[in-house]
Amino acid sequence: MKNIIHYIHLHPKRARGILGISYDQFISLMEQALLAHQEQKAQLEKGKLRVNSPGGGRKPKLTIEEEICLTLFYLRQMPT
Repeated sequence: MKNIIHYIHLHPKRARGILGISYDQFISLMEQALLAHQEQKAQLEKGKLRVNSPGGGRKPKLTIEEEICLTLFYLRQMPT
């Protein structure tokens, strides 16, 4: 199971066991997180004095969806 997001989209009933939340909750969380991320990024760009051109620098290895999924998976599997 290399890509958990792909697996969850193929098997939505297993989302609760893997992530601890239902598939519908996961989808709504993703939508809210993407909107919040875009707003935060726009706010940061508004007040920034640029030295480098936009798009410069290292690209992230994980998408926002993958970061959220990884966090939920970690919190679900972490023994407390």
